[in-house]
Amino acid sequence: QVQLVESGGGLVQTGDSLRLSCAPSGRTFRDYAMGWFRQAPGKEREFVSGISWLGRSTYYADSVKGRFTIARGNVQNMVYLQMNSLKPEDTAVYYCAAAADGSGDFLKHGAVVDYWGQGTQVTVSS
Repeated sequence: QVQLVESGGGLVQTGDSLRLSCAPSGRTFRDYAMGWFRQAPGKEREFVSGISWLGRSTYYADSVKGRFTIARGNVQNMVYLQMNSLKPEDTAVYYCAAAADGSGDFLKHGAVVDYWGQGTQVTVSS
């Protein structure tokens, strides 16, 4: 069974940091692009960040550039999202995503997410 399991969410204050982790299992994701999306209450799911299968290309939503950093781990294809200088508007459920198109550009025309995680809640209080 293929799974993407997120962890690391929680309740923090404005300006704090969190690191989200995504642990894939059930198949190899070595050649998959990985990414993070988020969905706030009453809003559509939106792209946050993506990383190519080799880790050489990274992509960020404008709203998180300079504050968030995505990285791939060397062990078990883990993927991380380091979130600094958190704001209340970052409050959302964060989802890990995997795409067989290894580019990491989840915003390009025709981009498809092949696997989703269940999500982890991030709440930033003001």
